[in-house]
This record gives sequence, C-alpha cells and structure tokens, in this order.
Amino acid sequence: MSSEISSKEFYSRFYDQLVISQDWPGKYLFKFIVKSESPHLKVLKTYFKSTNAIISEKKSSKKSFTSLSVKVEMKTPEDVIKIYKKSSKLEGVIAL
Repeated sequence: MSSEISSKEFYSRFYDQLVISQDWPGKYLFKFIVKSESPHLKVLKTYFKSTNAIISEKKSSKKSFTSLSVKVEMKTPEDVIKIYKKSSKLEGVIAL
C-alpha cells in the first residue's frame, strides 16, 4: 500500500474521530515534540500567529527536546487536519 493511500485513510479516520469527539467550532489541543535547537519550533508557532492560542513549552530533562502544547479555537476538523499536514512536512517534528 502506498504511503499516500495510507495517509488519506489516516486523515479520513481522524476526521471522523474529530467530528464525533467534540463540538465545532471548539477548543483543540495540539501537541508537538521538537528538538530544542530546531528552527521548526518557531515555524510551528507561526501557524497560530493570528489566533488567540495559548502556547506552552516544556523542555525535556536533558533539554534536548521541547514539548509544544497549543490550545486554540478551531472552526472545523478540516482546519485541525490542515495544521497537522503542514507540520508533517517539517523534518524532525513529532505530532502527538
């Protein structure tokens, strides 16, 4: 199975879960793990620049990685998926 097909299936299932699990528009919590020195940490934050997002960071015990949590009002499940798809193009970013 190609990764494009499995990706489409994943996002289709994820969309269904988002529709069922919460009301839209509604608050959504994004969580990412990034190497602390990575420029992608700043890039992720720009995704939420024009919102009223609550952003928090926590470094790992050895300060090698940073956990980024973003609580933000999202209009639709599609908007959530767009953020995850953008972040998936950033090398070394783990979305939880």
